[in-house]
Amino acid sequence: MDEIAAAEEAAKPAQPASYRLKREPFTFTGTTREYFGIWIVNILLTILTLGIYSAWAKVRRQRYFYGNTWLAGANFEYHARPVQILIGRIIVVGFLVAYNIALQFLPLVGGLIGVAFLFLIPFFVSRGLRFNARVTSYRNVRFDFTGKYGGAFLAYLLGGALVYGSAGILAPLASQWMWNYSLGNLKYGGRPIKCEPRLEKLYGQWWLPATILVIGWIVIIVVLVGLAVTFSDTLSALFSFEPDSPQEDYSSEQDMPSPTTILILIYGILIPFFILYAVAGLLYRAGTRNVALKETVIDGRHALDSQIHRGRYAWIAISNLLATLFTLGLLRPWAAIRMAKYMASVTALDATSSLEEYFGGIQQEGAAVGSEYMDVEGFDLGF
Repeated sequence: MDEIAAAEEAAKPAQPASYRLKREPFTFTGTTREYFGIWIVNILLTILTLGIYSAWAKVRRQRYFYGNTWLAGANFEYHARPVQILIGRIIVVGFLVAYNIALQFLPLVGGLIGVAFLFLIPFFVSRGLRFNARVTSYRNVRFDFTGKYGGAFLAYLLGGALVYGSAGILAPLASQWMWNYSLGNLKYGGRPIKCEPRLEKLYGQWWLPATILVIGWIVIIVVLVGLAVTFSDTLSALFSFEPDSPQEDYSSEQDMPSPTTILILIYGILIPFFILYAVAGLLYRAGTRNVALKETVIDGRHALDSQIHRGRYAWIAISNLLATLFTLGLLRPWAAIRMAKYMASVTALDATSSLEEYFGGIQQEGAAVGSEYMDVEGFDLGF
């Protein structure tokens, strides 16, 4: 029987080498020490120039992170010019200043500007995605983004309204639109990138954060009600504005709780809800990224992969935030490098053919773009 099975196996046609998957992991080689020098200079010069240097700071930061992100022996590059980012920011800030001035002196006009700004957000998003794609290259080949206003409107405005209007129940549908728009409209050297995450898989990542959110709400409300009942007398006395005698003024400040006490109570109630939403959001974001990248195909032949462990991702994000807050921002470089290394380590490209031949073919077709491409690109609008 073994001989027959061996003969049948030998009779099968050999699998073409071009279709044998070869996994190419992403790696990040940046270090906290290197990035701290960039970060501290960026902070100081941004403060000294009243924010103007922030455009140059962004370019330095992006070039460092892109340049230290490697795939198959080559790193990514970031080609944006600081002036493009500065002009984009001036445009957006000018629009916001005009809106606030109009709202102050001409409320009706300010309201109309606010509505117009809301409908301009999809335009800003599409232009921002296009800019970021076109200033990014890998092996001297630029990316491109072809998404239009309508797709951004569906993915970001309508999708956002759908999430809040359905209390999060339709969040996977909004995520499908967003990933399909942001990744599905990318091109690399003119080659298409398709991202079509299936709705059932997105819902598979939705159940855990949704369950945590519902259970968390119940626990927090029960605890708050229990505390209110337990300390009802104290709370009644704290918020009782009745005077001790008829002669006392009802507006006496000594009968009112101090602003500090009120703030402590408000934040004591709100912070648990913020933490709950943050944890659920991190778990959901990691899960949807896994689904979206697993169903992203480049040029019909190379597939992306993402293996984020949702608990570890949430822990890294939360501990990064706490470390940054408790050190007054000094550990921000460490946190950024830590997250970049983790995200690279859980991302990979499954290639079905030789990447050297593939990239060589793209470059021979003239897809490697020179600096003149950037002269007509436009501005980074910061969205």
